[in-house]
Amino acid sequence: MGFSAGGHLASTAATHFEKSYIENPQNTNLRPDFQILVYPVITMQDALTHGGSRDALIGKTPSQEDKDLFSNELQVKANTPITWLTHAADDKVVDVDNSIQYFEKLRKNKVEVEMHVYPKGDHGFIFRYKGWTDPLFDWMKRNNLL
Repeated sequence: MGFSAGGHLASTAATHFEKSYIENPQNTNLRPDFQILVYPVITMQDALTHGGSRDALIGKTPSQEDKDLFSNELQVKANTPITWLTHAADDKVVDVDNSIQYFEKLRKNKVEVEMHVYPKGDHGFIFRYKGWTDPLFDWMKRNNLL
């Protein structure tokens, strides 16, 4: 589960699990069972990324190769874990298109995905929407995660 830049971390774990970047002598399965992303930074592409997150995560002058590698919408495969997304349409910090593009890539790869977009709330909306977790917990119950 990840919020904002933490959503990038969570979506990275969910899309980069096939390669271990540290020793894994027991061959531990690195694939998460599911991902929950709340107003996530997904892409590192110039037109849509949150600049501060990209600078902090991959540097101020990343190569196109690094931008592509850490644009997690480009890393979705059929074995990407099931996904819950939520975002506010009027988010001025992390554009909702991060979630929309990710949703579309997941859907096209036939990964189960559910997305809830609130019309208003901007970034950090969850603190102003009591009950936003109700549909999340319903999703978790439907998927035998609780």
